[in-house]
Amino acid sequence: MIDPIEYLFIRNELTLKRWRRFKRNKGAMGSLIVLLAMFFYSFTAELWVNNKPHIMKHDGKIYVPLLFDYHPTEFGRGDIFVMDYRELELKDGDWWVWPLVQWDPYENNSHVDEYPAPPTSHNWFGTDDRGRDVYARLVYGFRYTFMFALGSWFLTYVTGCLIGAMMGYVGGKVDLVGMRIVEIIESMPQLLILITLISIFNPSLWLLVCFMVVFDWIGIAQYMRAQFLSLRKREYTEAARAIGASNWRVIIRHILPNALTPIVTFAPFAIAGYVTTLSIMDYLGLGLRPPTPSWGEMLSQAQKYFTIAEWLVWAPSGALVITLTLLITIGLAVRDAFDARSAVE
Repeated sequence: MIDPIEYLFIRNELTLKRWRRFKRNKGAMGSLIVLLAMFFYSFTAELWVNNKPHIMKHDGKIYVPLLFDYHPTEFGRGDIFVMDYRELELKDGDWWVWPLVQWDPYENNSHVDEYPAPPTSHNWFGTDDRGRDVYARLVYGFRYTFMFALGSWFLTYVTGCLIGAMMGYVGGKVDLVGMRIVEIIESMPQLLILITLISIFNPSLWLLVCFMVVFDWIGIAQYMRAQFLSLRKREYTEAARAIGASNWRVIIRHILPNALTPIVTFAPFAIAGYVTTLSIMDYLGLGLRPPTPSWGEMLSQAQKYFTIAEWLVWAPSGALVITLTLLITIGLAVRDAFDARSAVE
């Protein structure tokens, strides 16, 4: 049976061998499939977890609340400003199609007597201290967590790789000045500066990503610099220069592919680290601003209501453990796949 990934995307023989080594690890493949499914479920959460019907027929007219906002007067309600479709009474011939979970991560549940409320058939994982559905906030929180983790990882690695490659390949004064800058940034009290910046600005998701990039590019830049210092004097790079290859061709075709190979193995662990970082910042109140769905903020609530609302503990804790376990399992398999000594073709 033809693997569609091999057929559509992989043209390099070495990459193909690595992919096949990765596939042989059933645990890693299962983890990758589960993580991709979670990723898809969260980033299309409006289809599955929402307080609006996908489509409905009312008084002979078709409405699509999932895509369009309708004023309550459209449905004969002049006493409210935001339509609650769950309170709408259907008449003969009317119908609607609801998502799997009929809650928004920001709305309060007015159908329970007290907050936080335990799990029920209406709120699978209960509600938090403001009456918001815990399951809905978990699903949407995964989206924000991974947007932060992937954004921080990608921008940090791009910045670090570019700076480190330039220092390692050019050398001389560029390397000298670059390393002095690295040493200066390393000597700064990064946590104190980060707390100060967050207290001054109103941190959005992407502003937090930028804060991470400012400090976290250093480690990968040092690694990339060491790789380029080592690889620029190898026989194949000297041979490329001897036949007239430009510096850009030597970097792109000969040095960069070999320098990036170890870095790829760091990626799943780095993403897992950023998932943990955002959860810690949100737990301490230094991350995303309320009412943004956040696993760390849910854990902060769990600390307050540990003895009376244990579901606030297990829901975000379980989500974090599952996500980090999947990422680490994938990371270990990627590391083994890129190590030719770990498997025999």
